[in-house]
Amino acid sequence: MKHFTFMLFLLLLNLTLLAQSDTSAYNVQRNKINQLLQERSVKFSQYDNSLSKRTGIFGLKTKRDMQASNDILTQIVLNDNNIFSELKILLDYKDFEKKEVQHRAETVEGRIDRFQTTITRLQQENERLKAESEKQGRHDNSMVIYLAASILALLIAVIYALRLKKLRKPDIQSI
Repeated sequence: MKHFTFMLFLLLLNLTLLAQSDTSAYNVQRNKINQLLQERSVKFSQYDNSLSKRTGIFGLKTKRDMQASNDILTQIVLNDNNIFSELKILLDYKDFEKKEVQHRAETVEGRIDRFQTTITRLQQENERLKAESEKQGRHDNSMVIYLAASILALLIAVIYALRLKKLRKPDIQSI
């Protein structure tokens, strides 16, 4: 019994940790996306600064300035791709949670339906047994009445027979 209780405890603990790990995995994923969005913000600020940078003669943009802007823009695009892939993972978590909740709802709904069916069946059985009990009670009452009437009739017959016997018997003392 101790072994069974211990195993049950471990199972419940494991299920609790699994539910918490799903939630923590979701939070980790959200934090990762937020970090990527912050990096994108920083890179976009760098890109904006690089567009206004002009290190050439007479304040013109050089090829190096344009290349730096393009490199920053490439990093922003790569970061955006990472954000999209991480968002897809996050949406997959949400879809999984939604399916899990839907499955649990269907399971609970099925259990409720089975409980309702069982309750209905038991109520019908209860009504049938009550009707049968009332019928049996009426039958028993009529049997008691018939039995009492039979005993009364038998008692009257015995009393009548004794009186007749007494009347027919000649008095021995008077002879």
